[in-house]
Amino acid sequence: MIVYDLACAAGHDFEGWFGSSTDFEAQKAAGLLACPQCDSREVRKMPQAPAVARRGNAHPLARLRAAIEAEFDDVGSRFAEEARARHEAALRGEEVRGAYGEASPAEVRSLVEEGVPVAPLPFRPRRRADA
Repeated sequence: MIVYDLACAAGHDFEGWFGSSTDFEAQKAAGLLACPQCDSREVRKMPQAPAVARRGNAHPLARLRAAIEAEFDDVGSRFAEEARARHEAALRGEEVRGAYGEASPAEVRSLVEEGVPVAPLPFRPRRRADA
């Protein structure tokens, strides 16, 4: 749906909802558009600001990144050895913090085979994404 700000020849402003811009043009050409205040059939679209996609922390991926960065340790290229050590500590009943970082495909395969829980991040770590 498209919402247009409309105005009639008498200067009354109102909104119109259309399935597409073609629908608006077709209804206007057929004389189906009318001002709700004065019933004028001389209706035009008013200028509107473009719709701009929101960015930043409103995006779910940005919120996920912020949560991971706040709750987990960035261990960089030491991820495989840190993941193993933290997993073994957790098995001993110790309280451990989660970690994120980088690992080669071979290191990830080895961790999975050893039963160490790992998962890929849906984003690149800042040190690489911002470089």
